[in-house]
Formats: sequence, structure tokens, C-alpha cells
Amino acid sequence: MEREKKHDHHKDNSELIANSMKAQEKDKEREHVRSLNKLWLWLGVLVLIALLLWWIFSIGFFEDTTGVTNFGN
Repeated sequence: MEREKKHDHHKDNSELIANSMKAQEKDKEREHVRSLNKLWLWLGVLVLIALLLWWIFSIGFFEDTTGVTNFGN
């Protein structure tokens, strides 16, 4: 009887350890996904800034080349 109790206790500990290891792996995976999402977010922000700057400079360039603004005349 005592031997069975020890065996059950050992089995419970091994299950707890296995569940803990699974939980730690899930936490690592979530952290990896979170950091990857942050990377994509910042990449998107940089692309939007680049598009905004390109748009601003292209408007100025086309205004100058077409003569829409005639400053100084």
C-alpha cells in the first residue's frame, strides 16, 4: 500500500513537470510571436513614413516641373 502511494505521488510530480514544461514552451512561443508582431508593426510604420515622404517630395517636384506655382514672377 505504501509503495503504491509513493508511485502515485511520483506519477503526479512527473505530470506536473511535463505540464510545466509545456506551459513554458507555450510562453516562449507567445513571446516569439509577440516580438515578431512588433517587428512587422515597426516595418509597416517605416514603410508608411517612406511613402509619405515620397508623396510630399513628388508633389513638390511635379509642381515645380509643371509650373503650377510661380513664385517670384
